[in-house]
Amino acid sequence: MIAVALALAASLSGVAASGWSAELDSPFAVLDTPTSTAVSALQGLRERAADLAMRAMGLVGIQYKYGGNSPENGLDCSGLVRYVFKESRGANLPRTSEEISRVGQNVESHDLQPGDLVFYQTLRHAFSHVGIYLGDNKFIHSPASGGAIRIESMDLAYWKKRFNGARRINESEDKTVH
Repeated sequence: MIAVALALAASLSGVAASGWSAELDSPFAVLDTPTSTAVSALQGLRERAADLAMRAMGLVGIQYKYGGNSPENGLDCSGLVRYVFKESRGANLPRTSEEISRVGQNVESHDLQPGDLVFYQTLRHAFSHVGIYLGDNKFIHSPASGGAIRIESMDLAYWKKRFNGARRINESEDKTVH
């Protein structure tokens, strides 16, 4: 877990230090020189993503509970995502992973950023599981009954085979999503 946190911090620091990045799909990516506005916007993005990821990692080990909405009573996958986004950003996301999959904007797997949501087909329908991308092809999730919140690699064959897509929840959507 510490290695993931360090990798996340390093990748986010590199983005902020450069002043802009094409991989952020930012209008600042076309600038020839960084401006204070670009640097400020990227630093804000880095801080929000780092806060969201750190809050999620602080829940590692919490037991899975179907329908669970709180760390005290256990969390299921969508409960984890909802809890972290509520605590970190004040966002009210929908209850199920399938409903959450309709919020935000689609993100290609090669454009994933820490804080993006990753979706999997673990049951007999698409978008039946959700986790939070941490960087370095790792995500955090609440797996299933008998399990606990943990960090896993998206490179594992199990997850690669079941990947449904990813979404990015933008700041403007945070407060209005229900």
